[in-house]
Amino acid sequence: MQDTYRTISTYSEGLYKEKGSKFLAFAWHVENEDDVKSHLAELRKKYFDARHHCYAYSIGATRSAFRMNDDGEPSGTGGKPIYGQLLSFNLTDILVVVVRYFGGVLLGTSGLANAYKSATREALSAATVVECTINHRYEIGFKYELMNDVMHILKENNLTPKRQQFDMQCKMEFNVRLRDSERIRTQFERLSGCTISLLP
Repeated sequence: MQDTYRTISTYSEGLYKEKGSKFLAFAWHVENEDDVKSHLAELRKKYFDARHHCYAYSIGATRSAFRMNDDGEPSGTGGKPIYGQLLSFNLTDILVVVVRYFGGVLLGTSGLANAYKSATREALSAATVVECTINHRYEIGFKYELMNDVMHILKENNLTPKRQQFDMQCKMEFNVRLRDSERIRTQFERLSGCTISLLP
C-alpha cells in the first residue's frame, strides 16, 4: 500500500534568464489554500513591479487540491510547465511562484514554457525534499483500569499518545501510519471496554 508522499521542508529559490527576461522562482511547503494566498500576497507586494506572477500548487497526499495560473501569459505557458515540474519531482504540499521581469524581447510560447519550467526546476533542485507518511488519527476511550493494556499496545507499536485525558473514563489520541491502521485498530477493538474511532 502506497502510504508515503514527497514534499519540501525548506523554502528555496531559483533563477533563469533568457533574452533579457528574468524569471525568479520561489518554492514553499504549504498545507492549505490559505498558505497559498498568504505567500502570493506577500510576493505580489514585494515584486509589485513585475509583469507576471505565474504559479502552481499541489496539496494533499493524493494531490486532491491543485491549481495552475498563467497570470496573463499565453495560455499554458506559465502555470502548466510549473505544475509539470511538481509532477516530475513527485512533490505535493507545495507552491511554486515564478515572477517574470520582461526584458524587451518576446520569447514565443515554447520559449516562455521552457523558461518557466527551467526556473521552477532550479528552485526545486535547491530545496530539501522529505518523505512523509500518510497517517490515520484515532481517538480511544477506556476505563482507567485498562491503562496498562492500552499503554502496552501503544508501546509495542511505537505509537506516541497525544491529547491525553485521564479520569474514570480516559481518552487518548494517536496517529498511526496508514499501512498499520487496520491491524492496530483491531488490537484495540479486541480490548474489552475500549472504544476506538477514526478522527477526520
